[in-house]
Amino acid sequence: MKGQNIRKLIAGVMGAAMAFTATAPAVHAVAPGDVQLTNKTTATQGTLVYESDFESEDDLKYWANRGGDDTTKLSISSDDAKSGSSCMLASGRTESWNGPSIRLDSFLKPDTQYYFSASVRGQWYTNCTLSSQFTVDGEDSYNNIRQNIQAQSGGGNGWATIENIPISYSTGMDAAYIYFESGNNEDILVDDVKIYEAPHVDIEADIPSLSELYKDKFIVGTALTPDDLASQPFMDLVQKHFGESITVGNQMKPDYVLNKAKTLAYFEETGDDENPVISFSQAKPVLEYARKYGIPVRVHTLVWYSQTPEWFFKEDYDEKKDYVTPEKMTKRMENYIKSYFETLTALYPDINFYACDVVNEAFQNDGSPRQKGHPSQANQYEASDWVAVYGDNSFIDYAFKFARQYAPEGCKLYYNDFNEYMDKKKAICEMAERLKKAGTIDGIGMQSHLDVRQSMDAAFPSLGMYESALKDFIATGLDVQITELDVTVQENSGDKYFDVQATYYKGLFDIYEKYSDKISAVVFWGVTDPKSWRASQNPLIFDKEFMAKPAYKSIVGSRTAPDPVRTTIPGGSVTTTTTTTTTTVTNTTTTSYCYEPFFWGDTNCDENVELADAILIMQALANPNKYGEKGTDAKHLTAQGKMNGDVDRDTEGLTGNDALFIQEYLLHIRETLVPSTR
Repeated sequence: MKGQNIRKLIAGVMGAAMAFTATAPAVHAVAPGDVQLTNKTTATQGTLVYESDFESEDDLKYWANRGGDDTTKLSISSDDAKSGSSCMLASGRTESWNGPSIRLDSFLKPDTQYYFSASVRGQWYTNCTLSSQFTVDGEDSYNNIRQNIQAQSGGGNGWATIENIPISYSTGMDAAYIYFESGNNEDILVDDVKIYEAPHVDIEADIPSLSELYKDKFIVGTALTPDDLASQPFMDLVQKHFGESITVGNQMKPDYVLNKAKTLAYFEETGDDENPVISFSQAKPVLEYARKYGIPVRVHTLVWYSQTPEWFFKEDYDEKKDYVTPEKMTKRMENYIKSYFETLTALYPDINFYACDVVNEAFQNDGSPRQKGHPSQANQYEASDWVAVYGDNSFIDYAFKFARQYAPEGCKLYYNDFNEYMDKKKAICEMAERLKKAGTIDGIGMQSHLDVRQSMDAAFPSLGMYESALKDFIATGLDVQITELDVTVQENSGDKYFDVQATYYKGLFDIYEKYSDKISAVVFWGVTDPKSWRASQNPLIFDKEFMAKPAYKSIVGSRTAPDPVRTTIPGGSVTTTTTTTTTTVTNTTTTSYCYEPFFWGDTNCDENVELADAILIMQALANPNKYGEKGTDAKHLTAQGKMNGDVDRDTEGLTGNDALFIQEYLLHIRETLVPSTR
């Protein structure tokens, strides 16, 4: 086992559920054997499903070292407990990645959000990291969950406590662990471990859906990473407000997709160093979710100076060797883009990959190419391996040429950048005009990572500056998408400037509506403030409690979501005649109908038509004892919901077609859910 190649998620949490969790009830973990499980519920934390204070050898169950070459030995120690008389001691560590681990998939349920708390210290100094590892399709992934525990939780040479750290694992993941490691090889002590199952949280059901409000103007979407999917309220918000587009936040970027081990194996076997091997195992949970619920996906991103491994640009795929020639890199780029799209569409032929950021962030703020080299601390992470190989930005033209050649039909191709309202906008427009003449580009992505700070006067960019850039991009004749929208306030200021943020967001959406015939999508870079990559600046429109912030309310204003058409079946009866052929017998059946209001497609009877309504139909069909009319689940189908959901009148009762019709309606493929005949 190796400790290298640890991939650090911006969100910093373990990958999560492929299965839909928003309508599923909390399921308490049930473990075989005598693991110390509890079933205590608290109002704020949920149900306590595991705890251990390491008072006996039995408390080491489910704990082990990380296997392979890990030399760690686990024991119970009475020398220095945080509480009680003893704790767990992890001794004999010889590598920084060695340490005590607990296997989640041995006793916790998949696709469920949990919160992890523990006390930890080093032998001399508390400076540990909580990390995770799991395997998908035979490929291992390593992620830091919480680093520098000493700095974040106090400690010195004493104990540090971490509380309520989100953890989860997905269906399809094997060997899902969390573990403690340390930068030096000293002993690690652990005590007072608790794991809670996250409580159910109700989001605001009576506020209008953003995607529904703007469905006639532009797509409204968001970005997701696998760890988001296990959170019930988080995904409820996605379902309600952002179900028209998903961008995989990290796991479709080059450093997640380019598989070094398999690339080297192929090179050693064939001598071919121009065909890197592609894998989408990291993105699988989000892509499976998008496929299951028919949500279109933005591909982000193919060619980027950042988060692209250095070995990809070097001779023999060895980062210690020289850069390859531009000719060889062009072949590598072509084969990479070809394999990227061929692998993606082979795995997910039923996902609509409607857009792709072909090249991301190629210009410095003044419009010049980035400096040569690999992004590192020494160059403030601004250098580009692409420029190091080509000497300039000529690689952009090749990237769009190959993307046009290999992208699936209907996938629009975009150049994407941040600070796009600064001087670089001239260079972006000139590049876009050139690519437009070549027929290889469809649009420009405005990332829109914006900052209102503490007043509209201090906001950067100003709304006028931002609108001016948008108009320049529109003038190229290309489509524009807002691809990574968030608006920060002053750091660590809490809700103090939320009113200013709300004013700025309203101004943005006024601009988007003004130019909506030229803007095809507005994609937020996240959903709730704590999960944002700029969490300390609270940039999004839902807060840590999953409630709408003033920013959301300013966007919506006094508007409400358009209601699906309500109809009433008149009282009376309809006569149907069937003929049974044994001896010829004609059976006449008269069915009486009462006056019943119908809200077509609203199977969960919340007076909205959303993806959750289609999901409830599929759940009821798959598990009628739980989700059918007499189901045990709190959100089971009702008699009224069954009538509302029967939008396909060509088949009797609820079928998969009804769920399909609802999804088509939400994707604007179907104009209405009202049946044409009865």
